[in-house]
Amino acid sequence: MTSAFLGSDLGLSSEPRPDHARYFAGWLSVLKADDRAICTAASAVAKALDFLPHPE
Repeated sequence: MTSAFLGSDLGLSSEPRPDHARYFAGWLSVLKADDRAICTAASAVAKALDFLPHPE
């Protein structure tokens, strides 16, 4: 998630790759097991992005 948010902040785009499906499948299994996983991950993303310098 951090790379997605950072890529967006930097204006980067990415072409889909075959391993993206495996990545999302892994997230789906985590989300099915823990309803709060996305909130926990988003909180970690915010902390990571706050740590990085922001482009102006």
